Amino acid sequence: MSTATSQQTTAEQAATTHTATMRAISQDVLGGPEVLKEVEVARPEPGLSEVLVKVHAAGVNPTDWKHREMGLFLGQPPFVLGWDVSGVVEAVGTGVTLFKPGDEVFGMLPYPYGVGSHAEYVTGPARAFARKPATIDHVQAGALPLAALTAWQALVDTAAIRAGDRVLIHAAAGGVGHLAVQIAKARGAYVIGTASAAKHAFVRDLGADEVVDYQQADFAEVVHDVDVVLDTIGGEYQLRSLRTLRRGGLLVSILPFPAQGLAEEADRLGMRTELLLVEADHTGMKAIAELAEAGELRAAIAGTFPMAQAAKAHELGETNRTTGKLVLVMRPTSGAGD
Repeated sequence: MSTATSQQTTAEQAATTHTATMRAISQDVLGGPEVLKEVEVARPEPGLSEVLVKVHAAGVNPTDWKHREMGLFLGQPPFVLGWDVSGVVEAVGTGVTLFKPGDEVFGMLPYPYGVGSHAEYVTGPARAFARKPATIDHVQAGALPLAALTAWQALVDTAAIRAGDRVLIHAAAGGVGHLAVQIAKARGAYVIGTASAAKHAFVRDLGADEVVDYQQADFAEVVHDVDVVLDTIGGEYQLRSLRTLRRGGLLVSILPFPAQGLAEEADRLGMRTELLLVEADHTGMKAIAELAEAGELRAAIAGTFPMAQAAKAHELGETNRTTGKLVLVMRPTSGAGD
């Protein structure tokens, strides 16, 4: 082999090695935000019925920092966090007919074990995604999936809310809550939200009909005869929320851990309760895309961070003082179609 040929082969091998790896945010131990590190790992390849997505933006949710600290469903690291994703299809696996390379998509990876969107590329089932609306950019699209699907599955799939229903939404300025307010209003519901006084104007701008300052009043004393409560807090909030429901009303909690005695108290009062764990959902993502396209659903962006600053995003999120969603950005997203 000539020297030139040898150099060419080495260059080709280097190029192949480069394209087969990617940057990701990983951790080797459980702990605080400082355990998050930018690493280089093997780029995944799409399997049967999967797509490979080049990630442009990925939301950061409370479940991310809870898994980072405690492992929860994922157990011990190493792992790459992230379930929200908005990006461009890079390749498709055998059997995929919904998308082609170059399509802009957004979605939620199967929760909890499909995790891994805080990286330059990610694979997931094709039907975990929907086409990204052309009217919103990747930051907006990357903020929506997990939180919007949670709200949709709670209010529409589980509670089947309809025009005229009275709906109480806790933490109405939070990641799930502020999207739930918009979804409920799009369904014609009368919406009551709980939020601190500083966030009342924001919640009203989303469409809420009433806002209760939970720091100044006991919501269970001032809110009555609601058809549905969306609980985003858990614990004793679940028990207190039962007092706001009409007989036969429904409490849906997105915390899959019931307060002690919840079922017994609900039975005594003639109420119903459901505990929801969000699922990847093509139909739900299409509905969310339609609402976003119609201008009826928009994520409030509390902050964007380069992927390398994921730890800072976690630090801000854990203050519990943000309004809306935090998003990691992997590449420039200046325009709606970027």
